[in-house]
Amino acid sequence: MSLLGIDVGTTGCKAALFAPDGRMLATAYREYDIQHPEPGWAELDSVYVWAAVQETIRQVAGQAEAGDPIEALSISSLAESVVPVSADRRILGPSLLNFDCRGEEYVPGLSQRLTPEQLYQINGNTLGNHFTLTKLMWIRDHQPRLYEQAAYFLHWTSFVAFMLGAEPTVDYSMANRTLFFDINREAWSQELLAVAGLEADKLARPAPSHAVVGTVSPYVAAELGLPPGVQIAIGAHDQCANAIGCGVLNPGQASYGMGTYHCIAPVFTGRRAPAIMIERGINTEHHAMPGRFMAFIYNQGGALVKWFRNTFAAAEHQQALQNSQSIYPALLDEMPPDPSSVVVLPHFMTTGPPEFIANSSGVITGLRLETTRGDILKGIIESIAYSLKENIDNLPPTGIAIEEYRVAGGGSRSDTWIQICADILGQRFIRPEVTEASALGAAIIAGVGCGMFASFEEGVATMIRLGRTFEPDMRMHARYAQNYARYRQLWPLLREYLTG
Repeated sequence: MSLLGIDVGTTGCKAALFAPDGRMLATAYREYDIQHPEPGWAELDSVYVWAAVQETIRQVAGQAEAGDPIEALSISSLAESVVPVSADRRILGPSLLNFDCRGEEYVPGLSQRLTPEQLYQINGNTLGNHFTLTKLMWIRDHQPRLYEQAAYFLHWTSFVAFMLGAEPTVDYSMANRTLFFDINREAWSQELLAVAGLEADKLARPAPSHAVVGTVSPYVAAELGLPPGVQIAIGAHDQCANAIGCGVLNPGQASYGMGTYHCIAPVFTGRRAPAIMIERGINTEHHAMPGRFMAFIYNQGGALVKWFRNTFAAAEHQQALQNSQSIYPALLDEMPPDPSSVVVLPHFMTTGPPEFIANSSGVITGLRLETTRGDILKGIIESIAYSLKENIDNLPPTGIAIEEYRVAGGGSRSDTWIQICADILGQRFIRPEVTEASALGAAIIAGVGCGMFASFEEGVATMIRLGRTFEPDMRMHARYAQNYARYRQLWPLLREYLTG
């Protein structure tokens, strides 16, 4: 038997087939673009992305061996965005992304009706327009016909499962990202829904990540080349699945995802005092593994590097694609060995914690005539790590400790990039042999759901193999500390100018 992991991201989707011992048997990937129909809007074409997901499943299913049938599948995906669908599984509209500006007008009114402490005590998050809540309020008020027609607004894990034949179900980690989930009761909060004026019956039923919510319908199975009776476990937020796929289950461990979002996700047990967490912009969310919580410290680092690629190396990228190659190794090879002379403020879109700044802009400083493309790229990559380090430096009062990072995602294929992260943070990084950790984590969730594994610990022990360890170079760490100090000056110096 084999297990299928599906990972739907902001700019691409993949499907990967795994043997029960963790060997990757087949994989497929499709990239797509974010749509910007109006300034400040950012959405996915739901029909196009669903077609891409189907194609990756079809391609992987076609590579499965006849004597090794797919037993179960599960899905990991981007978090807050939802897809409007009808009861008969028709797609009704696009999926608004978390950095889409629509909905921001509701934040002041909501903040008057809910104190930060009240919201955090119920949901574990701080108020912001990057959650599902304000996007649904905007659709309700500006697209009332769509709101009424939609039987459900489904997160991408729920949507993929629903389109494959499952009942509309959402796991706790994804439900947390709506802003109206009661993290303590593990149910929709009637209080928060009432404040927003939204309806619970348009939401999926909450359940644990490994809950089996149906099987792939016979018609869809035939269309995609899947065997009959494939079980569907609902899955989880991609950062939680990524952590499972890295073997990050226990306090002291953190995953470091290097995808469209660069996200550090430490594991902990028990709720923390709201005031301490709110001050630092640190959320509390269910891990995919029962009995654990995670927090997300993130920025859009991968999207920023993709912008660099498309802006500074567009022709070379297209040439590499024609040869079925990636341009990234060549670009990374251009970076200087020393810390870059360029320091970047990575505010190219809404930032992550602690401030979630939406009205700033990116800044590249230190440019000279002798500055190279490699200098700029390394400055960008360093700034991504500096931004995350600011948050890590704020963690000790919360009692959340990180002793070891497990790294995965597209950027983790680069030894150079990982070493930069280890040197800046001054801590050990371990790369699993399979770096497609979100898909592997989804496969492990599927294995637990269908009973192939008795627990997440057994699934991780069986399917994950650790690869290279990256120890920090403390000499480089000291040199990066100087640039980090310069980086920390940028936002205070430029805040008034950039937001004026």
